[in-house]
Amino acid sequence: MKNIPELSIVIPAYNEEARIGTTLQEYLKKFQDKFQDKFELVVVLNGCKDRTLEIIQSFQKEFPQLRYLNIPEAIGKGGALTEGFKSANGEIIGFTDADASTSADTFFNLYKVLINFPQIDAIIGSRNLPESIVKGRTKSRKIMTSGFNFGINFLFNLQIKDTQCGAKLIRKHPLKKIIPHLSIANMAFDVNLLVDLKRFGYKILEFPILWEDSQDSTIKNPARVAMTMALAIIRLRLIYSPLKKIYPLIDYLARPLYELLLKDKQKKTYENWKKSQTP
Repeated sequence: MKNIPELSIVIPAYNEEARIGTTLQEYLKKFQDKFQDKFELVVVLNGCKDRTLEIIQSFQKEFPQLRYLNIPEAIGKGGALTEGFKSANGEIIGFTDADASTSADTFFNLYKVLINFPQIDAIIGSRNLPESIVKGRTKSRKIMTSGFNFGINFLFNLQIKDTQCGAKLIRKHPLKKIIPHLSIANMAFDVNLLVDLKRFGYKILEFPILWEDSQDSTIKNPARVAMTMALAIIRLRLIYSPLKKIYPLIDYLARPLYELLLKDKQKKTYENWKKSQTP
């Protein structure tokens, strides 16, 4: 792409053959109409074993703004997004989920707000603001999300009502600055991102959105995911505390139990994958 794109959209994908086509069609058409060739959409395939790559390649014939990174191992949502951020070229870089829970129209509205408020460094969609419209969310998921957000704000004082919404846009300079500090590979990655934006003094605007929960979630064990995220957050709290000097020792001692209980090897896999990419 000759010109620097105005917007980069990163989508992490893990075995998304059933949903990625619909999402690409909606997003590519919407943003091609708005930006022509001044945007890019980057799909990061994260250990896909299905037809996700084939579907993406079929869309490239019509949309040259679409490109992909194909990572053969499953390095987690956070690992995939971090690699996508490194690759993105846009002046504003955002990410969304492969299931289109955030519509292209909603994502574009977030972009417009960020553009119109130059004093804001990042904008995040929030399902927990009074003005938001949320469809299809089960009671159990509401309770789990509320509990998680309470814990996050207690530990980090982020003063954010919804850290996990899959619709966030960040200006290029702040994002590139914090990339070296993004260490969480699992679904608690969003907290890592927001904590570091706040830690470096960047301003975040939480904005109401229209959201529709996907009924075809790739999360097969919510309880295990919740436990994985909780432990990841405790780790992050340790990193940003006076105990950070002994964190490597704590991490080393806790890792075997962590993997045994949760079967979550994404962080280790991502670290090994990064090492393999170093010249």
